[in-house]
Amino acid sequence: MARVPFHYVDLRTFCYETEDDKRVEAALRNFLPDEFEVERTENAGHHGDRIIVLSARVERADEVRHVLSALSELSTFDQLLEELDQRVTENCELFLRLDKQAAFGGDARLGDGITFRAKVEAYPAKKEAAVENAREALLQAAEMNESDEE
Repeated sequence: MARVPFHYVDLRTFCYETEDDKRVEAALRNFLPDEFEVERTENAGHHGDRIIVLSARVERADEVRHVLSALSELSTFDQLLEELDQRVTENCELFLRLDKQAAFGGDARLGDGITFRAKVEAYPAKKEAAVENAREALLQAAEMNESDEE
């Protein structure tokens, strides 16, 4: 199995008082391996309304592969690959925003609601190397998905 060039992947979303926390957690879990632990932190908004922050940090290689596999299902996957240079920072972090509503429906789409942040391995720690490593890992995940479907 190929090496995964990510130190970790963080996924985070907010559940507002008007939302069902079980549904919001289900949307987040769309990108996570089965039975993965989701951290819950309750906060209060500016007007005293309840806000639950749901987050998960994925660090093990197989679990990171699972998250990348879910990302490779994006309908705009080719667009994501083209935008990697803008989505990877000088600190070798990959940032995405994923559509929370679509995720609840089992679909992976870029949009608002779920924040994806991943630390990309790069030696030397340069943005260009991180972009290339992220591209290779995403393409490998897409290839694995295609071979699983056959």
